[in-house]
Amino acid sequence: MNETIVAIATAHGIGSISIVRMSGEKALEFALILTNKKDLKARYAHFCKLYTKNNEFIDEAIVIYFKAPFSFSGEDIVEFQLHGGFSVSEIVLEELLNLGARLAEPGEFSKRACLNNKMSIVKALSIQDLIFSKSALAAKIIARNLNGNLGDLLEKIRTDLVKTLAYVETSIDYADEDLPQDLLLQIEKMCEENARILSEIYELSQSKKGLIEGFKIAIIGKPNVGKSSLLNAFLGYKRAIVSNIKGTTRDTIEESFKLGTHLLRIIDTAGIRQGKDEIECIGIELSKKSIQEADIILALFDASKEMEKEDLEILNLAKQSGKKVFYILNKIDLELKFQNNEIKDFIKLSTQDNIDILKQELKKYLDSFDTDGIMISSLSLIEACKKASQAISRAKFLLKEASLELFAFELNEAINQLSKFSKEFDRSEILDEMFSNFCLGK
Repeated sequence: MNETIVAIATAHGIGSISIVRMSGEKALEFALILTNKKDLKARYAHFCKLYTKNNEFIDEAIVIYFKAPFSFSGEDIVEFQLHGGFSVSEIVLEELLNLGARLAEPGEFSKRACLNNKMSIVKALSIQDLIFSKSALAAKIIARNLNGNLGDLLEKIRTDLVKTLAYVETSIDYADEDLPQDLLLQIEKMCEENARILSEIYELSQSKKGLIEGFKIAIIGKPNVGKSSLLNAFLGYKRAIVSNIKGTTRDTIEESFKLGTHLLRIIDTAGIRQGKDEIECIGIELSKKSIQEADIILALFDASKEMEKEDLEILNLAKQSGKKVFYILNKIDLELKFQNNEIKDFIKLSTQDNIDILKQELKKYLDSFDTDGIMISSLSLIEACKKASQAISRAKFLLKEASLELFAFELNEAINQLSKFSKEFDRSEILDEMFSNFCLGK
């Protein structure tokens, strides 16, 4: 933590501005060397000329000094706002490294902010989620986490559990005395409510990960139903080869496109049928794997052909996937021969004409993901919510069985899981809670 770290804080490439950020106890010292100045006023934008150690001119820049602890990381920070491009920021970075700074590791500025109590782990993760969010809707939901909703909620649950654990562990020492009935009911209600909240966060986060990562869509169907034409229609250009020859698409093709404010990754899969050669069989197996990995499935059928055994296989694969499925009848500009009484909500279109009706239905579904609930994206923290909820539910059951020692064990497990969002569980918290109601001076 005593080392001074530095990194380029803007994306690599050509732009109007490139920012080099430096944090640590020698940040100001190194900045003064580059600017040939005797001092920099804190939180003030200085227009400076930058020089190498050999006094060679580098660039004109805006230099801002943030004095500890009033900075992002809680340490002295200096930011250099340079002209964008590939070279200038690299030169400044190299000069600072030569002076003794160290190249920052990924996320190290935020890590220092957490260690210096400038932000919570939840807020740091929310910032990362906001950067990587693939839709405006995701950014909206994550902004609520940044505003403190998630952190405040989890801290309240953690406090409830610590207080309850303190009381129960005190009661274990006085086993001859039963817990009052009204208190048992309060603890039971607390367990039920907090287990429910954590379970809801888990379920919501699991179901809506696509908002952050980008929804993955798989187009499936037998050969020659128009899968590649549908992909091309979504992208607006001919990405996939379209041919009447069966088995033309022998591998999965994946591309990204925007629909409204949503970023989607769409996969054109090989036609699912009995493969004619080894390569086509491999492509078909990849198609089936894509179904499992997708969030949404577009099951495509040829309206101009009678239903066949391969169509039934496609229907079964779609239904058994457990994913959201849009059933589509293509080539409706031709004579209708396809009949299926099981699926009532086919979307009828022609990929050669337009697919606006499918785009509208897909956008409507994606927009429905808006929610007032709280979600997280980190797989480890999603799992922590699940484990904490399960531990609290087990504790509630054990309370009814009057197994206070096991009840306390499960509460400890839940608190330890929630500690992954904030701070490590310290047993002194239990003592603080036990003695908090003592008289002053006692």
